[in-house]
Amino acid sequence: MSTQDTPGAPAPRPLRRDAERNLRRILAAAVEVFAARGLSATLDDVAHHAGLGVATVYRRFADKDALVDALFEDRIRDLVDLAETACAAADPWEGFAGYLQAASARMAADRGLRDAVLSPRHGHVGVALARAELGPRVERLTRRCRESGQLRPDVSGTDVATLLHAVQAAAEIGGTVSPEHWRRTLGLLLDGLAPARTGHRPLPGAALSEEEFHEAMDRRGHR
Repeated sequence: MSTQDTPGAPAPRPLRRDAERNLRRILAAAVEVFAARGLSATLDDVAHHAGLGVATVYRRFADKDALVDALFEDRIRDLVDLAETACAAADPWEGFAGYLQAASARMAADRGLRDAVLSPRHGHVGVALARAELGPRVERLTRRCRESGQLRPDVSGTDVATLLHAVQAAAEIGGTVSPEHWRRTLGLLLDGLAPARTGHRPLPGAALSEEEFHEAMDRRGHR
C-alpha cells in the first residue's frame, strides 16, 4: 500500500538539515538563558543568544510556554522519579532529607527549572501535568518520615513545599557571591523539622491544605 493510500494523518516530514540545526541552537540557547535569568527571559532573548532571528524561534515554538514544555517537562518528571526513589529509602529520614537536598541543588543551579517547578504560570499542559505529579509524592515522602517518628508530627507536605520556596529564596540571596548559601538555609530548616529531644513549641496556625497552597502559588505567580 502506498503512503497516499494509508488511512489516517500523514507522518510528519523530517526536518531539513538547516531546520534541525536551528532547533538545536534554539534549545541550547534556551537552556543557558533560562538557567541564568529564569523564565522571565523572552523568546527574543533566546533568539539573540542563539544568533537567530526571533521569527525562526517562533516557527518552531508558538510561544514561550511551548518552549518551556519542551525543556522542562522531562526535568520535572525527573524530580518526580527522585521523590519516588526517596520514598523507597530504607531510612525514611535519609530519603526525606536526601530528596530535599537533591531537588534544592537542581533548582538552585538552574533558575529556569526553579521557576518551572515553583510557579504555576509557566508552561502548557506538559509542565502542568508533571508539576501536578510532584505534590502527592512530596506529601507521601513527608507522611512516611512523619510516621517513622523522625519528623515532627505537625509537618505537612505543603509545609515542605513552602520550605523549598524559602531555600530557593536563599539561593537568590546568595547569587554569585555565595552560590552554596542555600545549603546553610536548608540545614537550618532540616534541624527545625526533626523532633526535638526537649519537645517543640506547637507551630502557630494550621498547615495549608493542597487547595490553599495551589491558590496561594497561583496568586503569587500573577503578581
